[in-house]
Amino acid sequence: MTAPANNTPFYIIKDGMFDAGKLMEGQNPNSEQLVRGMRILTDIINFEQTQGLKLWLNVDTPIPLVAGNGTYSLGPAGDVVMPKPPRAIQGYYVDVNSIRRPLNVLSWDNYIRLSQVTQTGPINSFFVNKKQSELSVFFWLVPDATAATGVAHLLLQTQVTNPISVTEEMNFPVEWRSFLHWALADELSTGQPEAIVQRAQQRTAFYRDALQGWDVEDAPTSFAPDARGGYQTSRFR
Repeated sequence: MTAPANNTPFYIIKDGMFDAGKLMEGQNPNSEQLVRGMRILTDIINFEQTQGLKLWLNVDTPIPLVAGNGTYSLGPAGDVVMPKPPRAIQGYYVDVNSIRRPLNVLSWDNYIRLSQVTQTGPINSFFVNKKQSELSVFFWLVPDATAATGVAHLLLQTQVTNPISVTEEMNFPVEWRSFLHWALADELSTGQPEAIVQRAQQRTAFYRDALQGWDVEDAPTSFAPDARGGYQTSRFR
């Protein structure tokens, strides 16, 4: 027997409306309610992508290098064609012998302090400029002919594909379903009795906290001093 397709916008909207007190047992949302529910559900999905690290959205993405070119765009019309990724988390470089070495992530302050942004050589860092429709990634040093024989890799957080049909499977793991339907119930419960509003808020917070705690790497995390700190001075000195 085929399992029911519960991880769809239709059932998430239906459950969210029921828990918000907008539907009775056995009722289905009408077409207008489905349109509004889909719109709010999409807003929730897009917002949640900005909240913390989601491991299932992380993708190791290669960036082919060109000698003398330090800046590469990632987006629908970019050097690497893809939906605009929200952020680049980490990076590394792979040479022609398949030897990898990590790349440092530069902040705006680090980038502005670079004295020679056109200097070529082996790359050791990257800076991400978050633009409206793309990510612009600058590698430093600018890759020379030798560096361009290798490939830079960025660990990108990619975007969730928003649903366009209420019957399609969500591009979210099934473990997110409870949170999504309670978050939707929370949004839809405006004007309802206080008991319904509080319950939706509490369940949304519970599932969000549980998912944030679960969505971490299984391997232990280790820390090492940043060698660049030895070249910085504090304004308190």
